[in-house]
Parts: sequence; C-alpha cells; structure tokens
Amino acid sequence: MNLLEKAKYYPISRRTFLEMTGTAVAGTVAVMTFPVCGLFRAEAAFANGINQEGRWVNAACWHNCGGRCVLKAYVIDGVVVRQKTDDTHPDSPDFPQQRACWRGRAQRQQVLGADRLKYPMKRKHWQPGGGNKELRGRDEWVRISWDEALDLVADELKRIKAAYGNQAILGQVRQGMERTLSLFGGYTTSWGSTSWGTWVDVGPAVMGPYGDAYSSTGNDRLRLRQSKLIIMWGANPAWSSGGNPAYNFLQARKAGAKFIFIDPFYTDTARVLADEWIPIRPATDAALLLGMAYVMITEDSPARPLIDWEFLNKCTVGFDAGHMPAGADPKENFKDYVLGIEDGQPKTPAWAAEICGVAPEKIRRLAIEYATTKPASVICGGASTRTHRAEQTAQAFITLACMTGNIGVPGAGTGLSCHNRAGNAGPGLVKAGDPGVPAIKNPLTSSINQNELWDAVLTGKYTAGKNDRRDIDIRCVYYDAVATLNQKMGAAKGIEAHREKLEFVVTQAFNLNTQAKFSDIVLPITTQWEKYGGFIGYGTSFSSNREILLWFSQVVDPVFEAKDDIWVAVEIGKRLGLDAKQIDPVPLKQQVFNQAAGAMVIADNGQDYEKLVTITEEDIEELGVTGKPQTGRIAFREFREKGIYQVQRAPGDHFGFTELEDYRNNPEKYPRATPSKKIEIHSQKLADKITSYGWTVKAPIAKYEKPEEGYEDTFQDWNNKVKGEYPLQLYTIHYPRRTHSLFDNVPWLREAFPQEFIMNTSDARSLGLKQGDIVKIASRHGVVVRPLYLTERMMPGVVTLGQGAWIELDEENSVDKSGNVNILEGGIPTGQGHMGANSCNVKVEKYDQELLPDVEWPQRIVL
Repeated sequence: MNLLEKAKYYPISRRTFLEMTGTAVAGTVAVMTFPVCGLFRAEAAFANGINQEGRWVNAACWHNCGGRCVLKAYVIDGVVVRQKTDDTHPDSPDFPQQRACWRGRAQRQQVLGADRLKYPMKRKHWQPGGGNKELRGRDEWVRISWDEALDLVADELKRIKAAYGNQAILGQVRQGMERTLSLFGGYTTSWGSTSWGTWVDVGPAVMGPYGDAYSSTGNDRLRLRQSKLIIMWGANPAWSSGGNPAYNFLQARKAGAKFIFIDPFYTDTARVLADEWIPIRPATDAALLLGMAYVMITEDSPARPLIDWEFLNKCTVGFDAGHMPAGADPKENFKDYVLGIEDGQPKTPAWAAEICGVAPEKIRRLAIEYATTKPASVICGGASTRTHRAEQTAQAFITLACMTGNIGVPGAGTGLSCHNRAGNAGPGLVKAGDPGVPAIKNPLTSSINQNELWDAVLTGKYTAGKNDRRDIDIRCVYYDAVATLNQKMGAAKGIEAHREKLEFVVTQAFNLNTQAKFSDIVLPITTQWEKYGGFIGYGTSFSSNREILLWFSQVVDPVFEAKDDIWVAVEIGKRLGLDAKQIDPVPLKQQVFNQAAGAMVIADNGQDYEKLVTITEEDIEELGVTGKPQTGRIAFREFREKGIYQVQRAPGDHFGFTELEDYRNNPEKYPRATPSKKIEIHSQKLADKITSYGWTVKAPIAKYEKPEEGYEDTFQDWNNKVKGEYPLQLYTIHYPRRTHSLFDNVPWLREAFPQEFIMNTSDARSLGLKQGDIVKIASRHGVVVRPLYLTERMMPGVVTLGQGAWIELDEENSVDKSGNVNILEGGIPTGQGHMGANSCNVKVEKYDQELLPDVEWPQRIVL
C-alpha cells in the first residue's frame, strides 16, 4: 500500500505528514510527486479520514488581478479541506457579494502544491563570482541549510560591494530586502509602468492630478448606470479583473447603456455585453480617434452639434488657434492638425481606415454616435496605451472626451478603468490604517528603465535623460516578489545577461518560478496563507475595490523550511552588520493591529471619515500589542472573524463619484493643477517631459506617430502594400489561467486554460495551418512554440498570446516552449519609457517537433 493509499485510512496531522515526507539529508535530492494536485491532493486524501470539526478561516486572495475577493479555507487539523467565497450577506446588484474567481478558488493548489520550495538551495555549479554562469536555468540544485544560505548571500553582497560598489547590486525587491539593501548603502532600481500604460503620466499632465491616481474614467459603479453609451476600448474585465467588474458593467447594460467594444479580439466580456464589436489593429488607436475627430469637426452644425463648444472654450486650452495656452504657437492647435492645415494631410476616416483597419463609414458612424449620445463613457483597459509612443493615444482619448463634453458628468468620462478600479472609480470608502513602519530611503539614485534593463547589464550603459548616457556595472540581481525576468520585455536578452554577465543571482520565492530557476541561491518563502494575517484594500499594499476592506488570517503553518520575507531580510542584515530593529521595527502582529486601529470608513454625509473598528482593553491584552481603546462601526473580533467590511451602497446615496464634476461646474473655484489651470489639449508640459526622457520627441497635441514595430512595420514596402518578413501583429492579453505570472504552475488551471496561440482562420488557411497544429512564432527578438487555436473572433492579420507564461526553454531547438510573450517582445524604450507590449511583429509557421500539453509537463519539484 503506497503513501497515498495509507493516507486514506490513517488520520495523521499535517505536521506529522510533512515531517514524514520532507525529511532529507542536506545535499541530497528527495522528490515527492503526487498525481494532479501534488501535496494538496495527498493532504485532502488523508484529511477525509479525520472525524472532527474544522473551522473556516478568512484566507488571503492576494494576487494582483485587482479583484481581491473574499476567500475562505476550511481547515481540519491544519489541513485545508475545501474553499468557499463570500456568503457574508445576500447578494444583490447594489450590494454584491465579493465572489472569488476560478484563480482564487485554485489558491490551495498553489499554497499546498507539490512544487512548493521546501529548503534553501544553491545551484550545483555555482561558486562565488558566478561559477558556470551559462548553466543558469538548467543546472541541478543542492540543498543547503538556512545558515549556509544566509552566509553565502551576505558574503556575496559584501564581495560585490567591495569590488564594484553598491550600484552593482540591482534590487528587484519590495518585501523587506529593499530595507536591508538601503541600509547596506543602496542599490540600483528599475522604473517604468508595466500594466497601466501611458495613462500614468498623460492623464495628470493634461488634466492635472485627479482623485483616483490611475483612473480618469470618472464614475463609480452606480453612477456608471447613468451612461447611455459605454465604449469598451481594449478592455476585457471578465478575464483580467477578477471578481465583480464584469458584473458591474452588466448592471449598466441592464440600466439601458449600449455597449460598443473596440478590440482586435471578440472577448468573453464582449460576448456578455456587446451590442457591437469593432475590430481594430493593435497600436493604431490614435489614428481611429483622429479620424473620429475629423468627422466631429467637419460635420458639426447647429442643427446637429457634434462638439461641445461651451465646455471646450470654458474648460480647455489648445483645441483651436483662438484658445491656446500662453506662449504657445497658434499653429500647433489640435483642430488645424486634424484638418491637415500644416502637414497637408487631413485626418479623414479614409486616412485612418488605411492604418487602423476600421472602414471609413464605420469610423464616421462611431464618431457621430459618440458625439450625440449623452452621457457617454469610454472605458479603456491598459492595452491601448501599452504600445510604443502611446502617449498620443491617451491624449487623444482625453481630447475627444473634451470635444464631446463627456467630462465631469455622471455617466460620462474617459480613461483607464482596469484592475481594482474597473467600472468603479473613486476614492476608497473604507481604508486600512498605517501599519506604522517608517520608510527607509535608498541612498542611490541610479535607476534603469525596464526596457533598457538587460541591455544595460550587458553593455554597461543606460539612459538617465536626454543626452545623458551613464555607465553602470550590474553584477548582482536580488529578486524578492518581483518577476522581472519573466514579465519585462526583452526576456531573451535577460537570459543572456544572466548567463554571461551577472556574477550572483538570488531569489526569494515559494516555487521555482522563472527568476528562481535562473538564480544561484533560492530561498523558500512563506505565502500569505502562512503569515499571521493582514489587510487587503485601500491603504494597503494589496489594493482592492473602493467599497471593501478585507482582513485575512493565517490558514496553515509554514510548509517545510519556508520563512517569512522580513525574517530573511533581518537575518541577512545581521550578517551585513546592520541593525535588525531598523529592518523590522514593528512586529507583524502590531502592524496588523495598527491597520485595524487606524482604519477609517466614510461617514453618512459622504464627506467625512470616522473610525471603523471598536477596540477594547481586552482586545489589546489578548493580542499583546500596544494601543488604546476606541469606538467604531464594527467590533474588533467581529471584523476579524467575518473577514470583510463592506460599505453598503444604494442609488442616490452620498458615496457616488464622478471625476472632475466640481471642475466642470465651476472651473474658477476648482482650477486644475496645470500651467493654464485648465485641461490642456495642447500640453507643452507633457511634450517637454517626454523629450527629457531622451528617447523620442512628442508634439504638445495628440498626433498619430507610427509606433516602433507597429502595423506599418509588417510591410517591406508600405506604399505598394508588400508584406515583409514579419507580416502579423502580435499583441498580448491577460489570460484566465494566470494573474500575470502567478498561478501558471497550478495543474487545475493548466488543464482548464491551455496557453494557446490565437489566430484568425483565414490567416491560418493562407499558411497551411489547422486547428491544434503546433506552430513556431518568431519575432525580431525571439522564438516560441505553442498549439494553435483558430477562431473568427480574432481580427485577420492579428494574433495573440496570453502574457505571464513561465519561460521553459528548449535549449536544443532554441525556442521557448511555454509561449512567454516577452521572449518575442523587445525592450524598446520610447516616450515615457513604459512597456510597449502591444507593438510587436511576428511570423508563424508549422513546428516539426512534438509539444505535450502543459498540464502533462512535469511540475518543477526539486529537493
């Protein structure tokens, strides 16, 4: 009878089981493999034989989809037997439950999977100075003790600092090691938006900073129901934003809004909501918007007004020559550019259609519908501004919203609406308090744009600004909870940098992800289920929707020898001669208490905030923390046991939100924080800022400038429309199997959502390909292979892959088997230096090697 069969008959504790199966002599390999689910399945098997009551524990669903929903784990004798989601109150559209998606419901497979890292380990052929660097990613692993691991890490940090200086240490850190490295003398960092696209900088520059840092969409979910037209532009919340966003949009549709989807792919969200789908080529959105602007300008009339002149003249500058900001050249106005006064090229629907692939008449009809349907809202995912030179796109969205007057009106707006803000913009109605941990400033200022990162490691040069190229000598990368190698563009060059230049790579992780696989030392880390607890919501590092604050607790004991990130930071700090109290000045239990004690909730008047949690002397004594009693809305123990506080909403309450409503109604009383105090359709501030970065130059108004590796680059002869070597446009999507790169190892999700390469049937036919073929996808930067999925839901000429797959190199055939999009994407900095993930050209052909389904691949189980 094998161990799994014995487990069905012998009720043993989880700790005993782990001790039985996890004991191995240092330096040897002990591999345990269980079918399908690994460790979880084995634990569930023997848990079924335990005849005792369990308890539901509020578990963290901490991953970065933005949903951050209620998740509960049923625990018997330390074993998670099952999970459930929100049942804390009856569900309704106005007061919805916070239900977890399929990823959250698979969480236990990640926390308790057979591929959890169990012990500290080092690469077999590593030695101080790098050893055989070329074996990173394919070397064997050797188990070492925690003391040896910590000593090795500290010694290497000391060696590298002494030999090259602190700049040589690249810190991809945010879970504690940033404190240690800062106290050690500092470290080089990286910068640039990965998810939010160019909205991060364009919105605040053009409109002035607004209430919701990344979103000028303008409405909370209840006010969104006042929209008559909602244009979902490159947004697929059903896949990318777990939890309630798609449900919230459905309520707007039921309230009467028409939905138009503009996207290369007819998404699952469109299948639920769309009245119309308009396919568009990636990275050509600005051209479509300019074609729409041309229609509004040339067809505007008193009989059928298409432009809100009152709003333009009162609240904006830069639209026409008569309303320019002080000191600007009147010839640089947006209207004249669209009409082609200066460059001789009117931005007609026919001109736009040649670029974006939307028929001229459809562009005209869309423009008129958007201009005449009030209020209208344009909901942007990050996709349309995750392209090269995408500042023009974000600025064009704002310009058209101003032209139509869809700013500051309930139900109207434009801008980024994704992640936790998807369909529900506005400040938090309930917020956690400050944990009380003082920040430590990194004394170094060296920071490399993420698009130049691996090139900088290899060449020793990086761009610090216009005409400012600096030397940099990176010798070490420290990863803690940051998936840089897997998730940043130019991954092929990143692997080259790891194998040729870097002398030391260390990763803290709970499984052998891409960063860990290419490391020299790997330290096993606890998940949020194994920590004391914490909060998810506004005011925390785990943001959530504006109406909820979640309190999660420890679900299980740490598995095997996994340690907390901050414990690692302290222990390494001690070996570096640093003060442990500076690294970890506030115990986690005290931090959680501080967050509870400082939590605030919106008052009934919708303006003020009041204490959320009632705390007694008994609560303080029980926890053994420092604090004072206080009175709030909910008792300390009740909140901790329930796991959620949700602000109850109803139409017409005082908690509604519309961005820029005050400014629209009274621009003199509520001026914008821009040079002109108005919304700047002509923004010299934005143009100067982009120029200062040192890569590209942008005009002060929204223009169409061909992005690097855009549609035009699929041709070798644009004028005669002769296709080139890379004739297809690749863009990337948030894939249901993963939250970015997390969950990619979970067998359930691998089985449910294969990483398929999606292509239009007509494109496949022209290449002699059929459904299910294994295809090789090549770009100017790398090669991947994947099974082919054919559909009419994809626009011809466009293909897509889900982002986040863990790199799995086939060294013999020089391909990545997993379909990691960043192998195909090149690190190309433009504009503000944000990721241009949706600007990439590829070619596709049939692959002559077998490729097993991902779910049949061996799990990354070591030691």
